[in-house]
Amino acid sequence: MAYTTINKSSLYQSTVLYTGNNTSQAITGVGFQPDFIWIKDRDGAENHCAFDVIRTGSKRLSPDTTSAEWDSATNLTSFDSDGFTVSSNDQINDNGSTQVSWNWKAGGSGSANTDGDINSTVSVNTTAGFSIVKYTGNGTANQSIGHGLGVRPKMIWVKNLDTTGAWMVWHDSITSGSGTQKFLQFTSLNNANTGSAGDFPDEPTTSVFKVGSYDTMNKSGDNIIAYCFAEIAGYSKMGMYSNNGNADGTFIYTGFKPKFVLIKSSDRNTSNWNLYDEKRPSYNVRDYRIKISNTAEQTGNVNCIDLLSNGFKIRGVDDDINAAGPGDDYIYYAVGQTMVGTNNIPCTAG
Repeated sequence: MAYTTINKSSLYQSTVLYTGNNTSQAITGVGFQPDFIWIKDRDGAENHCAFDVIRTGSKRLSPDTTSAEWDSATNLTSFDSDGFTVSSNDQINDNGSTQVSWNWKAGGSGSANTDGDINSTVSVNTTAGFSIVKYTGNGTANQSIGHGLGVRPKMIWVKNLDTTGAWMVWHDSITSGSGTQKFLQFTSLNNANTGSAGDFPDEPTTSVFKVGSYDTMNKSGDNIIAYCFAEIAGYSKMGMYSNNGNADGTFIYTGFKPKFVLIKSSDRNTSNWNLYDEKRPSYNVRDYRIKISNTAEQTGNVNCIDLLSNGFKIRGVDDDINAAGPGDDYIYYAVGQTMVGTNNIPCTAG
């Protein structure tokens, strides 16, 4: 069983659907003032768009591209108490298009962090195990940077804001122990790469993560952003499962009912990243999946899952989540719907 210390997970992570109107509009129903927002047009061949409170809403990143940060008044115009306000950009507010927004709560605009070799600005929510870290690269090998979580993160996403380059993803389930780490990339279908000391030179600790000297992680003078995630029992989990190549796929125990799931094969170099949530659709089988690419949402396909009371189950055979041949491993990140009993007391999940 898993017990959670979080009474309402909806105060820390949520999914919101809205329809674009190609003019400024306030999006509400998030449940809190978000600090990190990831938006995708469900209907069109548009890029993913990521915003955070440290960089401000006008500055957009695209997790499906290697592009540097793009600053425009047509992006987000504000982070609001129950959501955010979008401007006229087609990628986040195309007229008549349905949009999905995944939202996380960190710790507001951030504060100085002097842990490690490189000083940073950190917006952190230790309750939910999430922090946003902005730092300036120095081009030196084996540098440590404070993440503010107080516990060891299980997943880290890193992107250079000023220079074209890949989104670098470290996940605890593909760690190689101490020393040079394996990594994945949002902008690549490739399997887990055995990195070099220029990428992730070592595992993170309870206070810092480490970067090498490569431009994607630590180019001298460039601004770089990192999103760090720690496990919180009964609320979030990062792990790995093995496929069975069967339409009645693997069950993955999380200890809670997931409301958001991210999946990627760590073995196959032809598999996409896949995003699922509780709203698309609001019932099992969840056969609406979004890839980290500039393609529309796909429905009614074999890349589907069930969100169950204590985990999720793979439904269907496909390289992206359950390859036909057994023996492949898949990493995941899941966030849960906290089950609350009477008097707002958290429950255990069987």
